[in-house]
Amino acid sequence: MKIKDILKNAIENLKQSGIEEASLKAKILLSHILGITKEKLIINGENEINDKISKLYLEKIELLKNHEPIQYIINNQEFMGFDFYVDNNVLIPQPDTENLVEEVLTIINSLKKEFKEKNMYVLDLCTGSGAIAISLSKILDSNRILVYGSDISDKALKIAEENAMQNCSKVVFLKSDIFKNINESYKFDIIVSNPPYIETKTIEGLSEEVRKEPHIALDGGEDGLYFYKQIINNAKKYLNPNGYLAFEIGYNQKKLVEDLLEKNGYKNIYSKKDLSGNDRVIIAQI
Repeated sequence: MKIKDILKNAIENLKQSGIEEASLKAKILLSHILGITKEKLIINGENEINDKISKLYLEKIELLKNHEPIQYIINNQEFMGFDFYVDNNVLIPQPDTENLVEEVLTIINSLKKEFKEKNMYVLDLCTGSGAIAISLSKILDSNRILVYGSDISDKALKIAEENAMQNCSKVVFLKSDIFKNINESYKFDIIVSNPPYIETKTIEGLSEEVRKEPHIALDGGEDGLYFYKQIINNAKKYLNPNGYLAFEIGYNQKKLVEDLLEKNGYKNIYSKKDLSGNDRVIIAQI
């Protein structure tokens, strides 16, 4: 079968199953299997593909029809210009989270003069695939800025370590339920986190694709604030004087998280919006 024909059939099949962005996903999947760009799919549309490739492609299309995220099927997601391996053991890094990374980079760059002759320490809590920690480490590329990532999941940590190797990153990963296994002798200048923040009762109403992601990485407890409360209540013991706490938040959580920070004595609290105009990032200092 020709590339253009199998692609056309796949798109129609996905659309009939109600799959959003059917054309894009069908092209991403076929270009991944063939090892060529999406543009070359069009250029080489008249080329024939063998039965083995056709069978494999159709099997993957069935996964898409069952609402499996495309990122889990191709085991890849781009984030901050880097490629990350992902599967159903980790949350899929989203473009909105790049706002958090960019704001932390801005803070670190503003502190570079202050830390000219000493090391700076950064901790990424609930690291998952390691996307935040690895991106920070790669972009900063400094022996004086030491980045750590922690997670409760052994499977997530294994993936994070693989991603660090794949991206030649020096991040150190630790197994910990928030701060539980992090010794208080560790002191950080910035603690960053994109924790689970979806209300438990809300999860069942999410799209089928999102519900394929690990429940542990989505569920923020009854009010969605469980992890914010735990981190805010304990972070001061792990932050250096004037250290920063940086969160990603849900679109409707700005005031709730700001109130938690204020009640716990944090200062210089501010937020940033994402490209859609939703409150997405909150920063505070001790």
